[in-house]
Amino acid sequence: MKKGILYAVGAYLMWGLFPLYWIQLETIPALQLIGHRIAWSFILLIIVIFIARQWKDFRAALNAKTIRIYLIAAVLISVNWFTYVWAVNNGFVVETSLGYYINPLFSVLLGVIVFRERLRPIQWIPIALAAAGVFYLTATYGSLPWIALTLAFTFGLYGLVKKTAPLSSLYGLTLETGLLFLVAVAYLLYSEFTGQGAFLRSGPKADLMMVGAGLVTTVPLLLFAYAAQRVPLTTLGILQYINPTMQFLLGVLLYKEPFTQNRLIGFGMVWAGLILFWIEGLYARRNISPEPVPEIGEG
Repeated sequence: MKKGILYAVGAYLMWGLFPLYWIQLETIPALQLIGHRIAWSFILLIIVIFIARQWKDFRAALNAKTIRIYLIAAVLISVNWFTYVWAVNNGFVVETSLGYYINPLFSVLLGVIVFRERLRPIQWIPIALAAAGVFYLTATYGSLPWIALTLAFTFGLYGLVKKTAPLSSLYGLTLETGLLFLVAVAYLLYSEFTGQGAFLRSGPKADLMMVGAGLVTTVPLLLFAYAAQRVPLTTLGILQYINPTMQFLLGVLLYKEPFTQNRLIGFGMVWAGLILFWIEGLYARRNISPEPVPEIGEG
């Protein structure tokens, strides 16, 4: 289990450091960055599958129903990736962290709505606190924190789709990126032919980082997939907050994004809800069997 915890921490640390990576490419349109992320991720994942000699197994697992499920997942995760990269490169790192703080509670609410899961009475309090925090931020800023909500909703819905999906993390991500591969490549080629493309025009460092987008996408996901099979859900539930906490600290301390008293109150409500939800769940799990490991958010 110790090795599994190290892999989980490694995955969350990499996700938490994502702003440092993407902000190096802030002059490149977010849509092009997502195109590179999809294209190079798919190429890398296919190489991994071939090296592992799992191509036949991967092909055998595909059918029309599976492809439909993963097409929905692919659209959701691409919207999530685009929103995240755009937000980081436009100075909204703190708000991205809010999205990943909200995501676990939104996922619980989806379980109630879609799967008719029943919550214990006290579990409604954290959800109400998070909702109150969002409403407070909306009232004080005059608009919805749409970046945070888009990240929470798209990844929450992505997790919902993946809950019914039959493939492993490796096969699933390969299929998702594969379904978008031709679209991504077509867009990147169009950008190049119209003179708007950044690849091979932004310097060797930027070119290498665009290619490296596939590596920084797949490595933490594979680390997490390994850890999820070996680490208890309660431990993963605690560790998952490494990601948004690091992003929050980067936004406030490194990038000097404003964090006013009103923001502190709104975030505080969300944090209080998460702490209460975790404590209640910790006590409840002592009397029930372990649950399946959920999909965990990343940028």
